[in-house]
Amino acid sequence: MLAGILFDLDGTLVNTDPLHFQAWQEMLLSHGLEIDNVFYQTRISGRLNPIIIQDILPHLSLEQGEKFAEDKEARFRELAPSLKPLAGLEKILDWTKEQGLKTGLVTNAPRKNVDFMLEILELAEIFDAVFVAESDVREGKPDPAIYKLALERLNITPETALAFEDSPSGIRSAVGAGIRTIGIASTHDPQKLYDLGAFKVIPDFTDLSLWSLLAEIL
Repeated sequence: MLAGILFDLDGTLVNTDPLHFQAWQEMLLSHGLEIDNVFYQTRISGRLNPIIIQDILPHLSLEQGEKFAEDKEARFRELAPSLKPLAGLEKILDWTKEQGLKTGLVTNAPRKNVDFMLEILELAEIFDAVFVAESDVREGKPDPAIYKLALERLNITPETALAFEDSPSGIRSAVGAGIRTIGIASTHDPQKLYDLGAFKVIPDFTDLSLWSLLAEIL
């Protein structure tokens, strides 16, 4: 029986990776570091900014690192008004409400980005609860803490929940919390998501096999 669905934000509700990649490219170039998509996917995508900056720019002080992250996210928000929801998102959100399922947004994104993107995507009032790693838990994804918190706050069990995630860190987090997880192959190779524990991988929410599955587990 299905009681609730948990959604990641970046790469799941909307494919933000091209814009994040552009913002990181521009910011890191000012520090003399040129990055390609492989670097972005392996060293940046799905990770928390403090960890990324400590890894890539270890010479920055804490204050400098925080300023760098703020500037990078501000640049992302300058680019973000062009974003469109992932195909089929409106359909599945409407379906969850029709079925009386609880919904939660579970993200590593900074709070300013979360509020901004939900506003431009017209999703600000959609979710029963929003869980932001930087303010709600001590450890973000891939640690399962944020998903465990979502289960607790929404009063659902791992066995009655379903999660949608696009990144390796997100898959590890949701699977680590014992939640059946569907991978969204908007940013990463489908096989990699399967290898990390996704029990199904789809390109977007229009996939017919997803709807067959939802009918089976409802």
